[in-house]
Amino acid sequence: MIPFSVLDLSPITEGGSVAQSLENSRRLATAAEENGYKRFWLAEHHGMKGIASAATSLVISHVASATRSIRVGSGGIMLPNHSPLVIAEQFGTLAALYPGRIDLGLGRAPGTDMRTAQALRRNMETSANNFPNDVVELQALLGPGTEDQKIIAVPGADSNVPIWLLGSSHFSAHLAGILGLPFAFASHFAPDMLLTALEIYRERFTPSPQLDKPHVMVGVMGVAADTDEESDYLFTSMQQSFVALRRNARGRFPPPVKSMDGLWSSDEKIFVDHAMTYAVVGGPETIRSKIRTFIEQTKADELIISMPIFDMEARLHSLKLFGEAQRQLAAAA
Repeated sequence: MIPFSVLDLSPITEGGSVAQSLENSRRLATAAEENGYKRFWLAEHHGMKGIASAATSLVISHVASATRSIRVGSGGIMLPNHSPLVIAEQFGTLAALYPGRIDLGLGRAPGTDMRTAQALRRNMETSANNFPNDVVELQALLGPGTEDQKIIAVPGADSNVPIWLLGSSHFSAHLAGILGLPFAFASHFAPDMLLTALEIYRERFTPSPQLDKPHVMVGVMGVAADTDEESDYLFTSMQQSFVALRRNARGRFPPPVKSMDGLWSSDEKIFVDHAMTYAVVGGPETIRSKIRTFIEQTKADELIISMPIFDMEARLHSLKLFGEAQRQLAAAA
């Protein structure tokens, strides 16, 4: 059975604080390590009142310092927001502090609204268009270097931090295949192009010094509890959050509710249900069945789970249940 990993956004809950959210990420990472997860990734978002992982490299270090073996990385760094040299130095430093444990997942979306993206990037016209060149430049900065290299990342040079490309469309699938990089698809919120993107990636894949054959990670929203009813209740926090996102009324992560009736329109329900096409929500038997089907459908090499749960103890219990599901599926394989 394929390994499971965790995607975390350091959610800031209603009534909570940034400090509490960052401490919760540490707790979740240590629990993921204890339960056999392979990676713990953090995502770059800006201007979001409910997300504390904007300074992603710092949060990665915060988490990595509390763990010993689990790989820690970005899911992802939105590269057009930064110069490749800055990211090479940051992740070269992380690789020196936590040898053999750092991953660098890269995306080309802004991770925020356009006004905030403008404040981050200054030049919106060239940033996203330069993404393929920026990835190649970053690879060179993290690689062994050459005698005639004019710009050197210190730290960073020869750290060879593994680079992943993240995407929710065909663009990054093409690019990851051409560059011979592992590919992670954001099916936890963008289901439409999942299967065609994976097909394109595998067809276009060219072996590289980093990778000799295609390697795919797929994402799911995951909420596990002791019963299907309890997991459905916990999942209403994510449903409310997506409704707020559609209304451009971003706030802190809300507590669950007994019913979504009256909290969303029929169009909003359709939008959220579609975005959550591949969500794995349920009790132990239900999540095992859904995961098995999803893996068979995608033929993925890894699964990464985002667990949008308001209560920290319930989030930790969900993580434990998914870990148990992975082991049971592996035993049955």
